[in-house]
Amino acid sequence: MSSRIGIVGAAGYAGGELIRLLLAHPEVREIVAGSASLAGKPVTSAHPNLRKRTDLAFVPYDAVRDCDVLFLSLPNGSHRLAEFEGRGRLIVDLSSDHRLRDPKAYETWYGAPHPRPERLADAVYGIPELHRQRIAGAALVTGAGCNATAAILALLPLVRAGLVDRGRPIVIECKVGSSEGGREASDDSHHPERSGVVRSFRPVGHRHTAEIEQELAQVPPGGTEAGWTPRVQLSVTSVELVRGVLATAHVPVTDVADEKVLWRAYREAYAAEPFVRIVKERTGIYRFPEPKLVAGTNFADVGFALDPRGDRVVALCAIDNLVKGAAGNGVQAMNVALGLPEDAGLGFVGLHP
Repeated sequence: MSSRIGIVGAAGYAGGELIRLLLAHPEVREIVAGSASLAGKPVTSAHPNLRKRTDLAFVPYDAVRDCDVLFLSLPNGSHRLAEFEGRGRLIVDLSSDHRLRDPKAYETWYGAPHPRPERLADAVYGIPELHRQRIAGAALVTGAGCNATAAILALLPLVRAGLVDRGRPIVIECKVGSSEGGREASDDSHHPERSGVVRSFRPVGHRHTAEIEQELAQVPPGGTEAGWTPRVQLSVTSVELVRGVLATAHVPVTDVADEKVLWRAYREAYAAEPFVRIVKERTGIYRFPEPKLVAGTNFADVGFALDPRGDRVVALCAIDNLVKGAAGNGVQAMNVALGLPEDAGLGFVGLHP
């Protein structure tokens, strides 16, 4: 199989990561890199890390068509799916426009009605670790929020094992890098204002809360059939990183006698997953997940610790927000949808130190 891949919004950070990953993909024949503002200019004008790796030039959006797969890497709230439908057999929308299935929930969290609410039910939430079977053969796959991805992967084994105390909320703190804000500059991304900060970016009301609650509510034995939707309290803090998310979830639990119970839950959930690594060491400086070690990779490193009092688990997950939190997860979902090896194009293992 040799595919023609289109990218709408290829000049952004996630678009650049898509190009980087797809250039190394063994089943990609051609990349069409669309940009509204940089059409005609070389891709390396926006992504200088790709010098001597490609001689691609950006093209206008009208030229991005007749694709096997079309990635939409547009700002949240663009709502341009209708414009590009029919240009790709599979569409992977990395924006937040189709992540929530309930139109009322979308209006609540995004402050306006969805312009095409009937399309929400057609989109598959694109985390393969959650929805691999539904992604296979799908026509429309969403990306997932980077904070939501990290939080969901940290929590998934505990929910699946039925260890979460349903009577209390789950409290999650995500520490995030500056690239989460995208390529467009703003006052809070200005270097003198951003450098060195530990800034409470969104202590309450972050939109990824809705994704976390929606997806964990579908996980047996805590699914909708059981009448349980978790109550998530999410806070997001900007820290001195360019790439990375570290999700730290404080999870009320029941019937956790010791860490052997947690090891069993995490191994059962992730032993066969190609991109999830359990990180929990007895010694060393990298005993728990660390965003530095997953930079540039599609890995999600997860870990956990049991409170000695036995009623709380701290669950952690580190990802690169531009890769497993955006472009890499999209390529992984593409591979699943097309029946390709799931790790195709995603072999980079990161750097140390």
